Amino acid sequence: MDKIRLIDTHAHLDFEDLSKNLDEIIKNCEINGIERVIIPGVTIKDTYKIIELIDKYDFLYGAVGLHPSDAKDWDDNSYETLKEYAKHDKVIAIGETGLDYYWDKTFNEQQQFVFKEHIRLSKELKLPLIVHDREAHGDVLKIIKETNAKEIGGVMHCFSGSAEFALECIKENFYIALGGPVTFKNAKQPKEVAKIIPIDKLVLETDSPFLAPQPFRGKTNDPSKVRLVAEEIADLRGITLKELSESTFNNSIKLFFSN
Repeated sequence: MDKIRLIDTHAHLDFEDLSKNLDEIIKNCEINGIERVIIPGVTIKDTYKIIELIDKYDFLYGAVGLHPSDAKDWDDNSYETLKEYAKHDKVIAIGETGLDYYWDKTFNEQQQFVFKEHIRLSKELKLPLIVHDREAHGDVLKIIKETNAKEIGGVMHCFSGSAEFALECIKENFYIALGGPVTFKNAKQPKEVAKIIPIDKLVLETDSPFLAPQPFRGKTNDPSKVRLVAEEIADLRGITLKELSESTFNNSIKLFFSN
């Protein structure tokens, strides 16, 4: 097995179905060359779990934010609460934040407001954004441009748009994160994105415990499986796994760990 270095830029290790098996997950990460894992925030009330994990394990880092599906939970104290959590020296991003119009379109305006507040916080603290975008490409890009989020940049998490949209996001100073779906047999669009985007704008993720890559599709995902994502993208681009892993590792360092 080649000696490679990988970073999983998005894994929910604070979720119970992963946190209860952390010792095994950590062992598998070591075997597969995963040197760092970023745990994104989903709810404000559970952020303490992320802080506990990043305090306990050297290779774990955190982000703080409120997932767009939970935007109704935003209140007058949320901004300052997240700001306090973000002062931790191992909190390296703001998010995940963004827009999700897939499940419920009844509070789109609230989602947009909360997204803008996260962008304001990222600028204040000079921390990159982790952006969630599901069925909301147009509004996400519009808000990024209106707020000049380019000033701080970040990553488009679990990218689900077209190659053309990916290039638009890159113009706005955002990296593209690809995960398990790029390995799915009929995933034409993610495979096209993987082949077309500049390699210096690509990072890897699992979105564990969701979206496990082939041949584990439908099962619980974990950060060790980011290697399968890397292998697939390397094949699609016609380069070695070593080349792909070095590029994405360095991209992740530049994006999240160079401030």
